[in-house]
Amino acid sequence: MEPNSGRLPGLEATGPHMEPRATCSAAAPLRRQFRVLVGVTGSVAALKLPLLVSKLLDIPDLEVAVVTTERAKHFYSPRDVPVTLYSDADEWEMWKCRSDPVLHIDLRRWADLMLVAPLDANTLGKVASGICDNLLTCVIRAWDRSKPLLFCPAMNTAMWEHPITEQQVGQLKAFGYIEIPCVAKKLVCGDQGLGAMAEVGTIVDKVKEVLSQHGSSQRS
Repeated sequence: MEPNSGRLPGLEATGPHMEPRATCSAAAPLRRQFRVLVGVTGSVAALKLPLLVSKLLDIPDLEVAVVTTERAKHFYSPRDVPVTLYSDADEWEMWKCRSDPVLHIDLRRWADLMLVAPLDANTLGKVASGICDNLLTCVIRAWDRSKPLLFCPAMNTAMWEHPITEQQVGQLKAFGYIEIPCVAKKLVCGDQGLGAMAEVGTIVDKVKEVLSQHGSSQRS
C-alpha cells in the first residue's frame, strides 16, 4: 500500500513526527543521520527504484523518503519500496488552510541531499526551464542550493542525442546540481546507445562520496 501519512520521517521542526526506520547499529562514518530525498520520474529506469532504495538503506545512519511523479508509478509497486512515498495527491490533501504544512517546502527542509533517479527527458526540460507543476518539480524549484542535488538522466538514445538535451543538462549543472552520467547499453526499447541510467551501484557510491564531502564541510 502506498504510504499517505502526510508525515516526514524524522521531521520535527516543520511537521508531525514519524519514528524513523530502524537503521544498522554498526559504527557509522557519518557524524549524524543524513536524510536523502529520492525523486523518481517516468522513465522505464524507475523499475530500479526498489533496488536503489534498498541499497541506500544499507548506508549506516541514512534516512530515505521518495517523491514520485504520477507517470513513474507505472514502473514499480509501492509495496516494494520500504520508505515513505509522496506523490502529488499528498501535497493537496495536506493543505486545507493557511496554517497547514506545505509539503514541497517541508521536504526541502527535511532533506540533506536530493537524488533524482531516473530523471526523464520531460522532467529534465521542466527543471531546466523552471517549470514546477507537480510535487517533485516544486521541491526542486524550492531546493536549498547549499545542499547537494544529484540527478541521473535516463531516456532513449535519440532523445539523449537531441541538441537541447546537452543545453538542459548544462543548465542543471549551472544551477550547481551534480550529474551522474547516463551509460551506453541496449535499452528496453531495443535501441543501443547512450541514455540508460547509471547503474545503481554507481549511483549509491556517488551518494556516499557526496555525503562524506558534505559532512566534512559541515564540520569545518
